[in-house]
Amino acid sequence: MSEMQLTPESRPLGKSGIMVSPIAWGMWRFSHAGVTQGRALIDAAFEAGVTLFDTADIYGFDGDGGFGDAEALLGDIFAESPGLRDRMVLATKGGITPPVPYDSSRAYLMDALDASLRRMRTNHVELFQIHRPDVLAHPQEVARTLEDMVTSGKVRAIGVSNYTLAQHRALAAFLSIPLASTQPELSPLAIEPVEGGLLDLAMETDLAVLAWSPLGGGRIGDPQDAQAVAVAAALDVVANDAGVSRAAAAYGWIMAHPARAIPIVGTQNVERIGEIADVFKCHWTRQRWYDVLVAARGEKLP
Repeated sequence: MSEMQLTPESRPLGKSGIMVSPIAWGMWRFSHAGVTQGRALIDAAFEAGVTLFDTADIYGFDGDGGFGDAEALLGDIFAESPGLRDRMVLATKGGITPPVPYDSSRAYLMDALDASLRRMRTNHVELFQIHRPDVLAHPQEVARTLEDMVTSGKVRAIGVSNYTLAQHRALAAFLSIPLASTQPELSPLAIEPVEGGLLDLAMETDLAVLAWSPLGGGRIGDPQDAQAVAVAAALDVVANDAGVSRAAAAYGWIMAHPARAIPIVGTQNVERIGEIADVFKCHWTRQRWYDVLVAARGEKLP
């Protein structure tokens, strides 16, 4: 039975011309690490082959404050290690404004980008994404804003996160430059992008897919409900065969789809970051891949 081969080679970030690793590392829970531990986590990600690093201005926000904390910590690390920034493809996001909750107006996004750059002590990011769609912002205004970010030299490529298919198409219709990325929730327990058309749109328009919460918010590692238990069992067939963790198998399931989605690994544990490369030991056949999908659906395919 033929296998779907996963390889560690870099791939294009959509049509941006930027090359990135097939797995990213995310900083959602990064803000409490401190400079020394934060640098150790980044080094572990580099060692595992990661070049794409994902953050956002809201990362570190706990409801009482801390907005921007993850970016600020990264800026402190860059200040101590000046060469580190040049080794990474850096992505950030803006547009969530507690308690508004969302703002994609031109004035807000431009200010948010500048604030992110100041916190991270860098003059540009490779990728800027709108974090959540603001339904009160006209896509034409959003398009002009994103284009001007690129023209300014502060952003190399643009993307969106958590957008619907219709929102993607509306924004793309007003853009003169292509969206490089889309960042949906995607895991063996969150299969809407697989079945709802987003991955098809990504293949149609050459969008890089960045998968957030690839372990189902912890449910894959600690399954407590019938769906999670079934998915974990299907993943374990592959994981046990390859002698790797269930997490590595989950990342591999995401990556085996022809949209070539890039899982964003969120662990803040050096040892678990080191397991990232284990994904390439997994052997995925069509049967095994569909077994996971059927477990996730909770019913047989038609």
